[in-house]
Amino acid sequence: MHVLVTGGAGFIGGHLAEAFLDDGHDVTVIDAMDPFYDLGLKEHTLDVHREVADREGVAYEFVDGDIRDEDLVSELVDEADYVYHQAAKAGVRPSVEAPREYDAVNVDGTLNILDAARNTDLERIVMASSSSVYGGREEYVPFSETDPTLPVSPYGASKLAAERYACAYNEVYDVSAVALRYFTVYGPRMRPNMAISNFVSRCLNDEPPVVYGDGTQTRDFTYIDDVIDANRTLLDSDAADGEAVNIGSTDNIEIRTLAAEIRDQLAPELELEYAERYDADAEHTHADTSKAEDLLGYDPDHTIREGVEKFIEWYRANREWYEPLVLAS
Repeated sequence: MHVLVTGGAGFIGGHLAEAFLDDGHDVTVIDAMDPFYDLGLKEHTLDVHREVADREGVAYEFVDGDIRDEDLVSELVDEADYVYHQAAKAGVRPSVEAPREYDAVNVDGTLNILDAARNTDLERIVMASSSSVYGGREEYVPFSETDPTLPVSPYGASKLAAERYACAYNEVYDVSAVALRYFTVYGPRMRPNMAISNFVSRCLNDEPPVVYGDGTQTRDFTYIDDVIDANRTLLDSDAADGEAVNIGSTDNIEIRTLAAEIRDQLAPELELEYAERYDADAEHTHADTSKAEDLLGYDPDHTIREGVEKFIEWYRANREWYEPLVLAS
């Protein structure tokens, strides 16, 4: 099959493209190479793609382009059997400063993909949504897909609008589309400015982990391999067409407990430090994944301890090139 991965040089998109190449599929990646973080990380991901494509003898193309380019998107979608739409303007905090840019990329860019799909024989669009659509109100934890969507940031609002368009196009135009609501995904090649990568880096350099706020905020941390498994299932299953589905982890953890867990593994003598938190950050995220289990057979098998151990192992093996990106973030 021919799979188009938008945002395929990024973290989740990059792992999806790698997995599809490893499975023997032809893959096209489009990415605008937005310098939201150091582009060296994306360049490394693209090198991994080329190595896997050469090893498996499959076709691979990287397109340096923007999903706001309607003509380019139409051309690429027309050539694909599946679209895994991961491209987005990322970041809750920066969205507060530039809400219209987040709307232009995350909403209008998604509409370009959906409109292009209306005139093709595309099998399915699988789009990345986010736990940010829920807004983090404690009375709804754990969040199920029937709970109110009350985003507290422009980023969350843009992801909610995009997924609602995808589900509406499934209903009105018969475009097979699924929105996966990811809950704080982490793992190898993750964005260098994420909490886990920063905790690990600071501990390895004998610096205390810095927790924003009092650390009682809770998160699902979902290991990348579990996310890839859910996406792979949608190559063969139409059970979730027209639906938004939570993709979360096996457990939920306070940020201060996560920081202490990483500290205890790497530098138990360090004390945690605390700094002022950001207003746009959700207080709590925790997924009810029963819908994903019912529709997709989703069964995440990485606890936070297991996932963090695997990430630390990868970090140590790739420290020479990855840590400078973390330190600069």
